[in-house]
Amino acid sequence: MTPPSQGRARGIGRRLLRVLGLPVLLILAWWAFSVTSESFYVPTPPRIAQAFAETWFSRRLLDDALPSVARLLAGYVLAAVLGVGLGVPIGLSVRLRAAAEPVLEFFRAIPPPVLVPLIMLLAGIDNGMKILVIVSGCVWPILLNTVEGVRALDQVLADTCRMYGVRGRARLRHLVLRGAGPQIMAGLRQALSIGIILMVISEMFASSSGLGFTIVLFQRGFAIPEMWSGILLLGLLGFGLSVLFRWLERRVLSWHWSHRA
Repeated sequence: MTPPSQGRARGIGRRLLRVLGLPVLLILAWWAFSVTSESFYVPTPPRIAQAFAETWFSRRLLDDALPSVARLLAGYVLAAVLGVGLGVPIGLSVRLRAAAEPVLEFFRAIPPPVLVPLIMLLAGIDNGMKILVIVSGCVWPILLNTVEGVRALDQVLADTCRMYGVRGRARLRHLVLRGAGPQIMAGLRQALSIGIILMVISEMFASSSGLGFTIVLFQRGFAIPEMWSGILLLGLLGFGLSVLFRWLERRVLSWHWSHRA
């Protein structure tokens, strides 16, 4: 028989292999390509790592990275409040849903980056503009998923709540938000990746700070390793936020995950 300690060690090893296997292979493939390539635009992983340490373990982290994250979170939270706040009444009302659906479908079909020049004209070039750009793209997946989640509530549960006199905040909390929770969280997950994209785009258009601005600045100055280090930081930011969201989702929807298991 295999000792329990060895079994646990093998289990940990298999999990690490699943998590790190593909990233390690991609890094090795990049390394092999960069060593054999003569292109100035393909630095080796050690050179990118060196540029990452020199660029982001410095004042630039406070001046560019943290303001970007703050704008992302502000826009994301505003979009979540708007999306859920509007989606619940639209999902509960057949008439309201019929009236709002054409408008929602129209605005959802417009790519958010197209709205950046218009938002710049209306809101000016400041932090408010960048936050508004993020809101303009993040709100739609949250809103539409909330509407669909509320619309698809179990009618038996709704009738039971009505029969027992569950109304007002109790009905909203225990029936509506709980029943639509998985769909709402799916919309929030989609909006997170959209928010990161729009954060970068808004900073590339008109800004004097931020990750998007810094990456473009490095590209225009032919600081290629530094440019790649900014892209790497964006990837790490997205990965970290995804892990954090997954952790939060498991706790908010603990009943749902236990049921799935």
